[in-house]
Amino acid sequence: MSDGPTDIKRPTGDSEDTPLKRVIGPKLLLLFVIGDILGTTVYSLTGVVAGKVGGALWLPFLVAFVVAFLTAFSYLELVSKYPRAAGAALYVHKAFGVHFLTFMVAFAVMCSGITSASSAAQGFSGDYLKEIFGPGTPSWAVAIGFLLLLAGINLRGVSESVKANVVLTLIEVSGLVIVIAAGSYAIFFGSSNPDLAADPGRLLEFNPDTSPFLAVTSATALAFFAMVGFEDSVNMCEETKDPSRTFPRVVLLGLTITAVIYVVIALVTSTLVPTDELAASDGPLLLVVQAAAPWFPPIAFSIIAMFALTNTALINMMMASRLLYGMSNERIIPSVFGRVLAFRRTPFVSILFTSILAIILVSSVDIASLGGTTSLLLLMVFAVVNVAVLVLRRDPVAHSHYSAPTWAPVLGVITCVFFASPVTGRPLIEYGIAGSLLAIGVVFWLVNHFTNRARAETGSA
Repeated sequence: MSDGPTDIKRPTGDSEDTPLKRVIGPKLLLLFVIGDILGTTVYSLTGVVAGKVGGALWLPFLVAFVVAFLTAFSYLELVSKYPRAAGAALYVHKAFGVHFLTFMVAFAVMCSGITSASSAAQGFSGDYLKEIFGPGTPSWAVAIGFLLLLAGINLRGVSESVKANVVLTLIEVSGLVIVIAAGSYAIFFGSSNPDLAADPGRLLEFNPDTSPFLAVTSATALAFFAMVGFEDSVNMCEETKDPSRTFPRVVLLGLTITAVIYVVIALVTSTLVPTDELAASDGPLLLVVQAAAPWFPPIAFSIIAMFALTNTALINMMMASRLLYGMSNERIIPSVFGRVLAFRRTPFVSILFTSILAIILVSSVDIASLGGTTSLLLLMVFAVVNVAVLVLRRDPVAHSHYSAPTWAPVLGVITCVFFASPVTGRPLIEYGIAGSLLAIGVVFWLVNHFTNRARAETGSA
């Protein structure tokens, strides 16, 4: 078989047949979910969250996970009911049947994955990299080279990408274990660092420049960045074994594990490092390790953190490309995005397109704005998905599937809309970036619409 591109068509309807390889079992999926959620937010954006909320860093992460659990129930019902790679866009299309809305949801999810990967690329080339190579490191060039490397891994195949995810997730978790173990020891038994002044009182302090309510809501709106793991994982369902049974238990377990880790990390971080120092760094966990365990080589921890950021970026770029692939097979975007390498069986056009967009973003937007925009896009999409699951209760399917309690999607809609709104104190620039990205989506949709119309008229003539 040649290694050139070929078009592989998937049967329409709700059959589970797929041209993609089903190589992901429960353990790999669990590592995928954990690795995705435990990425850029904890390693690079924790400081930005602390700058918004103050010393009570644990609270916005706890609230974000509560909101996430509500939306997770909706996703689990839908992915077990419709095990397809298109995720939220597929659910919205089945619920409302409005092609423009479907396209915009797909584009928003794709943009959230790309902005998330771009955030990871900037974190990779930031304070952690400078700790290794010094302040003169060309961050911009490193970030672009980083994204090109990820594109190469993604093109090689999902099996290789998922195996890389396993290794990177284990390294990522090891870094967090170091932070938790060293930090907890320093808090309860003292540290060899004479300058360390652990202060548990900071855990109840809020940003003095605003009200506690706005401090928590604005920080939660950013902390929700971590929850991109839902949409990432459901877009891998065509490459997962028995997705209708696997997803509910694995995703809920992954959420529980990551929620505990995030809250503990937040407690340790805020206790050991002053808030103003955290807010000024895109390598906040390095500050924790330096404070709690000055004997631990900072270069070694920086390498671990960079592997963790690589994991987040790889997973998000995989998600974005698979989403475009799925939408192409649903005939919502041009069929060229469904083209697959015959030998590697990877959606090469979608991979190249999403990589180019990520390079453009990483070259023009700062990490905090990228993180906030990712959170905003996700909250908008999750609100629509929570409505879609209620509408699709009228659409029975032949196979058994998970059913969410009705109160979960109802509360999910309310909380997602609230945290996406300006009342939380979200910076206006994030609406501007999101609006610009969605405007590009509108242009793409119009081009596709008129191109299809012209072809139809030519064919009829």
